[in-house]
Amino acid sequence: MRNFEGYISSAANPRAKEWAKLLERKYREREGKFLLEGIHLVKEALDAEWPLEIVAFDEGSGVLDAFEEYLDGEQRDGPAWIPVSPEIIAKCSETGTPQPIFAVALKRPPMKESLFSGELGGLVAVLDGVQDPGNVGTILRSAAASGASAVVLGKGTADLYNPKTIRSTMGALFHVPVLEADLSSLLPEAGSHGITLIGTSLQSAQSCYDYDLSIGNAWLVFGNEGSGLSEQVSSLVDANVIIPMTGRSESLNVAMAATVLLFEAQRQRLIK
Repeated sequence: MRNFEGYISSAANPRAKEWAKLLERKYREREGKFLLEGIHLVKEALDAEWPLEIVAFDEGSGVLDAFEEYLDGEQRDGPAWIPVSPEIIAKCSETGTPQPIFAVALKRPPMKESLFSGELGGLVAVLDGVQDPGNVGTILRSAAASGASAVVLGKGTADLYNPKTIRSTMGALFHVPVLEADLSSLLPEAGSHGITLIGTSLQSAQSCYDYDLSIGNAWLVFGNEGSGLSEQVSSLVDANVIIPMTGRSESLNVAMAATVLLFEAQRQRLIK
């Protein structure tokens, strides 16, 4: 049988208070855990067999009707399912009208070495100071959809485990490994392993459609929404490409640009 625990009604309950603390980054980093809000994200995590500590739900909402397939049969391992009050649901959510279910998930970042070993080799998206959670989430979705093997978040990039970022990934973080790293040390190490680092620049004359993105180990590096790649990271890339625009626009949003390049890389690799 599924592991059901007793009803928790008060937001002052010690366990509820610990869950709510995970809305703050310092507690997420200290505990190695984060919150998943809503039916879609909890289902995505369960489907991906992501390690969940608990699933808390509003018993009176009928939300478990959407989880019948996950509750049938016997289970030796897995999260504890805990009925809680709407007060606790609200305390553990950043949204104005929270869905009646959330989970506490464990962080599961890949080891840096796996990026070089061939285990996660291939196409990798690297973010240098991309600050908007929505942009980070969209890039993760595009990376997962285009077959990228990993995403690297450099310093200054929005926290992956921020509830806003988590929501904007729409569950993609369960399907593509994500590593947080210092790019000033990681990129030179990648170069020493024969990985090609490809940046984006409006000053580049090299079209992304003419550049060979089908090469084995290629990392696409995307910069901050306003200032692009930092000076330090820009000095470390092997080449810069531009997305040609025949219409009238100064530039593309970084999430749009990343999506174009990731799918162009996918197109070239499929052809090859």
